[in-house]
Amino acid sequence: MSETVVHLHRPGQLHFAALPPLTLYIHLPWCLKKCPYCDFNSHEWADPAGGLPQERYLQALRADLEASLPLVWGRPVHSVFIGGGTPSLFTPDAIDRLLSDVRALLRLEADAEITLEANPGTFERDRFRGYREAGVTRLSIGVQSFDDRHLQAIGRVHDAAQARAAVAEAAESFDTYNLDLMYALPGQTLTDLDRDLDTALGFAPPHLSVYHLTLEPNTYFAKHPPVVPDDDSAYAMLDRITERTGAAGLARYEVSAYARTGHRCFHNWNYWQFGDYLGIGAGAHGKLSFAHRVVRQVRWRDPRRYMEQALQGLPVASENEVAARDLPFEFMLNALRLREGFTLGLFSERTGLPISTVNAALVQAQNRGWLERQGDRLRPTERGFDFLSDLQSLFLPDDGG
Repeated sequence: MSETVVHLHRPGQLHFAALPPLTLYIHLPWCLKKCPYCDFNSHEWADPAGGLPQERYLQALRADLEASLPLVWGRPVHSVFIGGGTPSLFTPDAIDRLLSDVRALLRLEADAEITLEANPGTFERDRFRGYREAGVTRLSIGVQSFDDRHLQAIGRVHDAAQARAAVAEAAESFDTYNLDLMYALPGQTLTDLDRDLDTALGFAPPHLSVYHLTLEPNTYFAKHPPVVPDDDSAYAMLDRITERTGAAGLARYEVSAYARTGHRCFHNWNYWQFGDYLGIGAGAHGKLSFAHRVVRQVRWRDPRRYMEQALQGLPVASENEVAARDLPFEFMLNALRLREGFTLGLFSERTGLPISTVNAALVQAQNRGWLERQGDRLRPTERGFDFLSDLQSLFLPDDGG
């Protein structure tokens, strides 16, 4: 056993009776074009015709996984999420090889959910079917809008016709899939949003993720901000989304996620319940629990540097142990996004800390009307959802602690 693994298993402040469910995140970092609002670790591939470095990157991912095995040995993996970037730039054959490597090295559950992110701009007839045959069980399609004006305004490479064709193909090839939509787009009105919802809901998608356009630091939009709807208009749009998805049989189970019965995304659900995830690929983040500690890892961000380091067996750029005082906030940052909230026991199961650690903050949240308790379950109230950031901040560590 390596010194690193021995170090991670030494005694510490936390005490886990059992480890959380484990999932795998795989980052494929390239895009045809960097969207002006995107702050993810994505990199433009200037000459797609020249071919992505698929072979070398797949070798690096396998080497990364091999180097990580001592940290997750024997633990079952419940889901795989292939994100980006634009993973659908990789061929179905490449995805097939990637998943074959995963199955060869990890204890992947037979019914594991395997999600691939895909963009309509990379859509080709039967390509999605190829991913299904490679072992992908769930597609997540970055539509964002079905309106050409708004797609152009946010710098997407696809048009509305491509978006509709991609969704139709996904519906033919997959039993479950997700549509990503955005709202509060430049120049968007409530009527415009209704048209997008008409189209999206017309496909009867099993799952819908809906995100408010935000102007993130270090993006093109941060430097050149577009004119977007005001806060009141954005709140009205969110109310309309929740109303119309509910009427269409999609239940809002998380702040941004709506699903039909049996179609929740397990991978994201595990994040929100503060489960574990191994993250491999350029810039990927991971969270792993051990008997007495929680560790976060970050891979090398630049794809070429990542490939070099991973192939030498050194994929991790940084690793740090999460301080016990920070765990309550990290847990609440995720669990309070869930409509159903969480059980008191889950807090201790996932943080290794007694619930008494957060008693004072829980009482404060209930007194403000942001949190309600039913038996052993705590969940945000409607007001709590409206003031979610304020609710979560109650669990920040005391600066004097």
